[in-house]
Amino acid sequence: IKIDTNEFVSVADATNAVERAISRNKVDFLVGGFRSEAVLVMQDIAMDNKKIFMGCGAAHPKLCTRVAKNYKRYKYWFRVTPINSRFLGKVDFILLATVAGIMRHTLGLKVVKVAVVAEKAVWADPIVRASKVILPKLGMKIVGVWRPSPVAKDVTAELTAMKRAGAHIIFTSFSSSVGITFARQWGELKIPAAAVGINVESQKDGFWKATRGMGNYTLTMSTYTRGVHITPKTIPWVEAYYRRFGEGPTYTAGTDEAIHVLALAITKAGSLDPDKIVPFLEKTRYYGTAGLLVFDKSHDVIWGPGYVTSLGVQWQNGKNLCVWPYKWQYAKGKFLTYKGCTPYKLPPWVVKYWKGRK
Repeated sequence: IKIDTNEFVSVADATNAVERAISRNKVDFLVGGFRSEAVLVMQDIAMDNKKIFMGCGAAHPKLCTRVAKNYKRYKYWFRVTPINSRFLGKVDFILLATVAGIMRHTLGLKVVKVAVVAEKAVWADPIVRASKVILPKLGMKIVGVWRPSPVAKDVTAELTAMKRAGAHIIFTSFSSSVGITFARQWGELKIPAAAVGINVESQKDGFWKATRGMGNYTLTMSTYTRGVHITPKTIPWVEAYYRRFGEGPTYTAGTDEAIHVLALAITKAGSLDPDKIVPFLEKTRYYGTAGLLVFDKSHDVIWGPGYVTSLGVQWQNGKNLCVWPYKWQYAKGKFLTYKGCTPYKLPPWVVKYWKGRK
């Protein structure tokens, strides 16, 4: 049963949608949810009714720390995708450090200056807070923090301020339409700073057309892109997705996997009773399309080599290519590269602007 929550616009609409699904449509399970502010409320309604809720979009850690703090009430919640904001931040910082290292080597920079820009949304708050602590430890200087609306139509003021501040890198956290606005205007203005971080819109095939190619060289975290072998299931599944929908999947396409995982647990339990199904969900070890899906004690998807890592993908002249993990050293003597990954490229206008400057 498909129900529109309208959660981008209204938490109240999302609340009513879940209540309607449970009381009117008599659903046994819930799969989905996107905006953390709304999902936190949706989760409570599901828990009130003891409905298993497979989260497939919202990243805020609180959704799973609730399970750890009050297991009896929240045990029916499991996050399948994405990895939580803390891990999103961890991959973010790995991507940032990778680009900073390339800039130091290529441009001879001693101190890399970073502008932090994140849409004004609760999921991005932990990333912004963490950046203020972690970036200085990585030898980078924060030149400012900007928090535009998730649906901003113009960010030229923010971009020009970042340029005036001398930013070498713009560290992004966007999940909504502002990601299109930012990337298009960044390219149009040829802002001399590499765009690195999370930009959900740039994960989509339509990004190139939406930005009129101005989003070229945008680097974002993602879950899928064409031609990358994460597990044996990845490439066949991505190609099947293209054939069916005419475009590539974003991380919310993990909803498909959530349904498979749920179906397996139901089969093993031999029941639709949520209390009988939960123990089987907790034992999940499912080799999916994004990696090995395993839940931790708080029912959060486990991040890391051998599990789910996410990807770093960059637009390079009309193609969305995987550039991370590419020779990623995650431990002493241990490296990870997914087959199909290629090296990251600095935007040429950034190199030209900073070449010879310090």
